[in-house]
Amino acid sequence: MEFRPIGIIHTPFSRPEGMPIQPAGAGGIRGTVEVFQEFQDGLSDLDGFSHIILLYHFHRSRDFQLRVVPFLDTEPRGLFATRAPRRPNPIGLSVVRLCGVDGCLLEIENVDMLDGTPLLDIKPYVPEFDRHTDIRTGWLERVGRGVTQHRSDVRFSEDGKGLIDASS
Repeated sequence: MEFRPIGIIHTPFSRPEGMPIQPAGAGGIRGTVEVFQEFQDGLSDLDGFSHIILLYHFHRSRDFQLRVVPFLDTEPRGLFATRAPRRPNPIGLSVVRLCGVDGCLLEIENVDMLDGTPLLDIKPYVPEFDRHTDIRTGWLERVGRGVTQHRSDVRFSEDGKGLIDASS
């Protein structure tokens, strides 16, 4: 299986520490998506959507553990019950506001990814497809929300410092 980037995401964040942990906590933070020229025709009609889903590669993520202490909790959790960036296949997903399309450049808002992140795919956000009302949020129901105030710390930094070994 091989993936190739279709573009690069540009944001104000050069380091994971201090950046928002989800788009919901990144209100008003702007960035751009530089789509490679060969994929420009695929951007036709995208400007009619207010939000898009970006799928990208956590390019600075190294290794993973199957139990982690996520940002909004102090208890070890199964990796797949979190949105921790260190994963067996380091793929990220963010729903961002699309502010404009100018050729191969997308202006976006509510960014929560590092500058220089390789973009794998773009999909339109469609409420009829993507929004659900009969949801449960597992352990997050017990710890509260707080995503709008919480920022990334060193626990998932690329140098490995702060990664909590939940198996010990």
